[in-house]
Amino acid sequence: MAHDHHSHDHHDHDHANHDHGGHAHGGHGHSHAPRDFGRAFAIGVVLNFGFVLAEVAAGLWSGSLALLADAGHNLSDVLSLLLAWGATIMARKAPSARHTYGLRKATILASLANAVLLLVAVGVIGTEAVRRFAEPAEVATMPVMIVAAIGVVINTATALMFMRGHDDLNVRGAFLHMASDAAVSLAVVIGAGVMAITSLGWIDPALSLGIAVVIVLGTWGLLKDSVNLALDAAPKGIDVGQVRAWLTGLPGVTDVHDLHVWAMSTTETAMTAHVTRPDNLDSDAFLHTTCEGLATKFNIGHATLQVETGGAEICRLSPAEAV
Repeated sequence: MAHDHHSHDHHDHDHANHDHGGHAHGGHGHSHAPRDFGRAFAIGVVLNFGFVLAEVAAGLWSGSLALLADAGHNLSDVLSLLLAWGATIMARKAPSARHTYGLRKATILASLANAVLLLVAVGVIGTEAVRRFAEPAEVATMPVMIVAAIGVVINTATALMFMRGHDDLNVRGAFLHMASDAAVSLAVVIGAGVMAITSLGWIDPALSLGIAVVIVLGTWGLLKDSVNLALDAAPKGIDVGQVRAWLTGLPGVTDVHDLHVWAMSTTETAMTAHVTRPDNLDSDAFLHTTCEGLATKFNIGHATLQVETGGAEICRLSPAEAV
């Protein structure tokens, strides 16, 4: 492949406000760096850890498995918040000679770890709930209702702090944890109230299993998205076929091959492609306009294009099966 027929371009800095060691590049308004949720994470960790301690104490005193299950769920959320918080900090680290993209991928690994952590918590809760069906225990319902009601308030307030971060899978994971916790705590309040009226001991373990189901349903989508991003799948919301069609429709383009789209982090997307363009006299203008379009239309802020003029040599990566 003759090198004089190819033009390589990295227009990352023209299309995103990426923070590299304190220097902001570009000014087109496409900010893909993780938002600063540091204050929200700090408040969430402190409130939820304090609540975990209160739930454990109240659960042991009252004999409520549902309350202890909710405490375990909340403890996993404290750990997940710490993971997500640490990942957002790591994502802001400047690239190095070894980690040329920086540590942005840590946000994807954190969201994956959060999902796995929650599923482990489900296993523990479910196992104990089944045992409780065989060995019912008496539950003091009033302290359970009071503590769980406090949990509704704390988890709802924490979830609201992360509500505006749904475009970031890492922050979305934190939001889902807090929102599901609020629903679970509300269920515990209602369940304890029903137990107080009916004295039915099976309600507590049944409620625990219900909590486990809620956690699984809320976590499955996060797990699937996290695994896909960890495997360098195209981010959700980006249709690679549409990207290919748009590139093929650009002036002078006759073919697009070796197209790859993947997530650098839970908020940033990268793309590489070979574009065949026989008449490439305006190469710089073409590359600039194309990268601008990719950032605007598809939220792809890191685009690298190799332009080929379709000479005698055929690109070895042009076959569809080539990777």
